[in-house]
Amino acid sequence: MKKSSIFDHLTIDYYSATPKYLQLANAIVKAISEEKLKKDEMLPSINELSFEFEISRDTAEKGYKHLKKLGVLGAVPGKGYFVKDVDLNRQLKIFLLFNKLSFHKKIIYDAFVASLGEMATIDFYIYNNDFALFKKLLQNKKDGYDYYVLIPHFLEGGENAHEIINTIPKEKLILMDKLVSGVNGNYGAIYENFEKDIYAALEQALPHLSKYQTLKIIFPEYTYYPQEILKGFFRFCHQYAFNSKVVHDITIEPINADEVFINLMENDLVILIERILSAKLKVGKNVGVISYNETPLKKIILDGITTMSTDFQMMGEKAAKLIIDRSTEHIEIPFYLTMRTSL
Repeated sequence: MKKSSIFDHLTIDYYSATPKYLQLANAIVKAISEEKLKKDEMLPSINELSFEFEISRDTAEKGYKHLKKLGVLGAVPGKGYFVKDVDLNRQLKIFLLFNKLSFHKKIIYDAFVASLGEMATIDFYIYNNDFALFKKLLQNKKDGYDYYVLIPHFLEGGENAHEIINTIPKEKLILMDKLVSGVNGNYGAIYENFEKDIYAALEQALPHLSKYQTLKIIFPEYTYYPQEILKGFFRFCHQYAFNSKVVHDITIEPINADEVFINLMENDLVILIERILSAKLKVGKNVGVISYNETPLKKIILDGITTMSTDFQMMGEKAAKLIIDRSTEHIEIPFYLTMRTSL
C-alpha cells in the first residue's frame, strides 16, 4: 500500500524529552496552520502511525484524542480521524532546554507550561549539563521557533556558551535561572543572583550561626553550580569572622563540633547526616546543617532541615509571562532562608 503523503509533514524527534503523542499533535497542528492539511481531510490510521513512527498504538491514539479534545480533529466510527477545524489561532512554538531533570526543575516546568496554557506548543529537551550536547541541540533547532528558553548550567565548556547563545535572535531568547556573561542585546531573563543570595541568607541566619566557629560548604570539584556561590560564601565568612572551608568530598571530611555544613547536592545531604549521626553529634546542637533548595522532605528530616532556596514556581511563571507580554525584562527571583531545628 502506498504511504500517505501526509507523512511528509509529520515528524517525531526521538531525542526530544517532549512526549511523542504531543510531538505528533504539534506536527499535525503545524501542518494545518501551513495549509498542508485541509479541512475534512482524513488522517492516517492508528496502525499506519504506529508502523511509520515505530510508536505504540496507544501513543498514536493519544495524540489524536488530544487534538479531538481541542476540537482540531473529528472522528468517524469505522473510518478514523479527520481535520475538523483549520481556523486555528496560531500557537507559539517554544524550544525549552533544561540542563537536567530534578524535583526543582519539574516545579519550573509545570509552572511554565501551566502559565502558557494552550497558547503555546513546547518542545522540551535536556542536555545533562553537557555543553557539546547543548550546542548541538541549538544548532539543529535554530529555525521554526518563536522563543528559545534556556537554563545554561554546564560541567565544563560553559565559558563559550555566549557564542552559541548569541546566534539566537534576541527577541526570541529567554535565559532562565542564570545570566551568561557575554550574551548581548535585548533579551528576556529570569535569574538568580547567586553571590548576593547566599550572602543575604547567611546574614539572615547570623543569630543562629553565632554559636558555631567554622562554616564549611560542600561544593563538589566537578559541578555545574556557579562559582558565584563560593564568592558570596567567602565574603560572608570574611565579613563576620568565621573560619571557612570548601569541602569537595564529604565522604572523607572530618566532622567536628562547632561546625556548620552547607550542602548543595541532595546525595551529599544524606551522607552528611549519616556521618554526623555516626559521630554521635547532635544536628542543631553540636553541628549545624543548611541545605540548598527546599523540598517537602527537608521539612521533616530530623525535625526539619534549614534551607535556602529560590522560588522555582515563580521562575516558571515569570518566564511564561515574559513570552505572553513579549518582554525583554530581566527579573531577579527572590531567595528565601527557611529556619528549622538543624541550625
